[in-house]
Amino acid sequence: MKILIITGIFPPDIGGPATYVPQIAKGLIERGHSVTVLTLTDGPKRGSKELSTDTQSPIADSQYPFRVIRLPRQTFKPWRWLRTILSIIRLGKGMDVLYVNGLAMEAVLANYLLKKPMVQKVVGDLAWERATIKGWVKDNFEEFQKKHYGRRVELLKNMRAWWTCKADKVLVPSRYLARWVALWGIPEEKIIVIYNAVEPLNGLRPAELPLHSSVKLVTVGRLVSWKGVDGIIRAIAEVEGTGLVIVGDGPERNRLEILANDLKVANRVYFAGQRNAVGTSALMAACDLFVLNSNYEGFPHVMLEAMSLGLPVVATNVGGTPEAAQASQAAILITPGDTDALCTALKRVMDCQRIDREIMKGTQAITPKFSISNMVLDTERILTDVAKAL
Repeated sequence: MKILIITGIFPPDIGGPATYVPQIAKGLIERGHSVTVLTLTDGPKRGSKELSTDTQSPIADSQYPFRVIRLPRQTFKPWRWLRTILSIIRLGKGMDVLYVNGLAMEAVLANYLLKKPMVQKVVGDLAWERATIKGWVKDNFEEFQKKHYGRRVELLKNMRAWWTCKADKVLVPSRYLARWVALWGIPEEKIIVIYNAVEPLNGLRPAELPLHSSVKLVTVGRLVSWKGVDGIIRAIAEVEGTGLVIVGDGPERNRLEILANDLKVANRVYFAGQRNAVGTSALMAACDLFVLNSNYEGFPHVMLEAMSLGLPVVATNVGGTPEAAQASQAAILITPGDTDALCTALKRVMDCQRIDREIMKGTQAITPKFSISNMVLDTERILTDVAKAL
């Protein structure tokens, strides 16, 4: 089967889809399928000297057993949309199925001409994310789904429902997210839950950190308001002996740096910036505790990665996070937006070795339940069924 995977982010970007797409593409190749990945990138286009010769570069694509086509992200948006649509049409002509992990609007418009079977993966609500970043709404994810807003926000909501409805099947990484996607008007029989997977890392060398705190916390993700990184900074200001590694970048970074200075913990916070997958894992492996303080998560892929590295986890009891926590019994869950609860949880892990051992036992259950092989087989089955049906 020939599969075109379409995504908005791919290594060296970080985030769930940037981790997931290489995993699923490699797994499908190993199952005997032909895979091409089309993505946006901030770096040079494929075929440039940097991409074709420097195999140690985080954007060197020769390391992958599948073809990667990169389009420049930092271009005039209408031109980027047109170029993406034309690229999907050109590449999609010879494909059996489109697997959309981002750029869904462009994929749907291109598919009006291609008329190919199409599966979409939904890991969140792009309408809510955009409206929140632009400051158009202050409501959390669940409130956003229930309320009505002004014309421009409702247009975003209608557009994301429209392009999701055009998929033959919709894959989601949690039962939690499946319930909300159904409210967009997607028939329940179209929605399939397939959990994300974690790949064990052997021989990983922990990174060296410029922190001297006795207990090093780490959080990973895009620096946006709903990730609650400000709450973690406030917590370490209250809990002595803690330092924080922040992996990722985004529009909140400057505000977070100012906050760390204002709270006089700048020397205990390391802004590591955006790293590739191996670099991120190396930073996580050098830490003692993973913290996820979001007020929304469709399903926290990075939490699985932390557990697979043997890190205790403190996470907010939101979205798909409890599904991962219940499956592994490897996390302490707290109320979102509660800095006191976060401080208490941090002290609990730091002060009680018995609890620490209980958490560590749970980490061993992560790998078999959320295995790459299970994820690949389940996804392959859906892609095959859709390709055969049309």
